[in-house]
Amino acid sequence: MQRKIKIAIFGGSGYGGSELLRILLFHLNAEIVLVTANEHAGKSVGEVHRNLFGLTDLKFEKSPEDLAELENIDVAFFALPHGQALSLIQQLPKNLKVIDLSGDFRINDGDVFREFYKLEHTATDLQKEFVYGLTETNREAITQAQYIANPGCFATATLLALAPMVKSGLLTGKIIVDAKTGSSGSGAKAAANTHHPQRMNSFYAYKPFQHQHVPEIEQHLKAVGAFENNFVFMTHSLPVSRGIFASCYLETTVNLTGEDLKNLYELFYKDSFFVRVVDGSPDINWVKTTNFCDIAAHSNPNKQIVVFSAIDNLVKGAAGQAVQNMNLMFGLDEKTGLVFTGSNP
Repeated sequence: MQRKIKIAIFGGSGYGGSELLRILLFHLNAEIVLVTANEHAGKSVGEVHRNLFGLTDLKFEKSPEDLAELENIDVAFFALPHGQALSLIQQLPKNLKVIDLSGDFRINDGDVFREFYKLEHTATDLQKEFVYGLTETNREAITQAQYIANPGCFATATLLALAPMVKSGLLTGKIIVDAKTGSSGSGAKAAANTHHPQRMNSFYAYKPFQHQHVPEIEQHLKAVGAFENNFVFMTHSLPVSRGIFASCYLETTVNLTGEDLKNLYELFYKDSFFVRVVDGSPDINWVKTTNFCDIAAHSNPNKQIVVFSAIDNLVKGAAGQAVQNMNLMFGLDEKTGLVFTGSNP
């Protein structure tokens, strides 16, 4: 039997950390040996995350003062607020694999990072060693990587919807993405605009033209194909707790039928278990709590296309994709520990 992968989770008390715990506690090849949450140090995981009550004896710990001593760890997941992993990852043992769920290492250009994250990038040399972890488009590089920058949730839904069309070379004109997310995307700490009475019956746009996932999306689309299109990306708040739904409006150089589109997407994702090409429209209920991305594409006779995609922002958009990448980094089937269904209602 293969030795279990020894895992540290930095930042286990938030929604992303909670999902990492939910998945990895039942991953047959994984053993969590450290989970940090400074404000909950000494508390049991099940006391903080009640869905895990009685399922583990793990306790939250403070982050070790000397990270260089973590020689018994194979991989460290960072589920911390933006900016915190920049210094911490540099202190780790050089042979330790890292998967960062924040935005700290997604953007190659330091000036662009500063513009969108309002932070100075303090690890530019280390940045060059990070591989972008969109599994379905970067699988080969991920298998060889030591450092993974896990994609953002909006970026995951948008890139999976757009990559086949960008790769095809058939796009022209403007790309418009209208994306909507549930409240868990704002994190576990309450804020005025995510408080339940405000959010439950509301719908609004936020960060117009300024969302931090915009440069990440554009950067990776240029790696996928010849991407020089005018790109407009808008985000909205949905009155649900989990899920992202992205509507992507495209123009093509030729007319494509619905059958053409279905064949194009199914061929592009033929080796990608977690991308499902569906008829009609995806539904966030079908992907909720799963690692699936559901996609549907439609066309009209005017060379116009709409592509819909739906993911769970905390799983395929965060923790699930991170575990999928871990599986590849350690030579496992990428589905390991990740096959579970969504709900119907």
